[in-house]
Amino acid sequence: MFTKPKPETKPEEPRATAPIIEPVSFASPIERQAPAPVAAAPKPKPAASILSSDITITGNVRSSGDIQIEGTVEGDIRAHTLVVGEGATVKGEVMAEDVVVHGRVVGRLRGLKVRLSQSARCEGDIVHKTIAIESGAHFEGSVQRQEDPLGKGKDAPLRGVAQGAELASA
Repeated sequence: MFTKPKPETKPEEPRATAPIIEPVSFASPIERQAPAPVAAAPKPKPAASILSSDITITGNVRSSGDIQIEGTVEGDIRAHTLVVGEGATVKGEVMAEDVVVHGRVVGRLRGLKVRLSQSARCEGDIVHKTIAIESGAHFEGSVQRQEDPLGKGKDAPLRGVAQGAELASA
């Protein structure tokens, strides 16, 4: 009955294509097959370990990372960065690259960078590369600058420094 007319088809025109050019490589066939090494993304720095105000530790504390103390530690502390909180007390030797004291430290303090804030109370010797003591900080002991305060000479006696020095705000 009814027939549908077929659409007219036009012959396809040849398309112009760009020639395929392979990149030139001067690497050997083995080097071309090996996948390129993937650069590892740097690991983010972990957060500081916080010893809260209700913790009392009797014994030494050692960490390759950062420590923030808000409680009490009776023993030596070794860390990369150490922050002694305003209500914290440390009785023992402190050794870290960066030391910030807001609370109380009784014992020798060794660090590349040492900072005593205005609320700091330190009783003991400080061996440092750089030091900052804010107005109002209380310090009893001696201060000695060393190029490498964390190095091998850590047990050497302090020489040529004033004993019993006290710094306080005017």
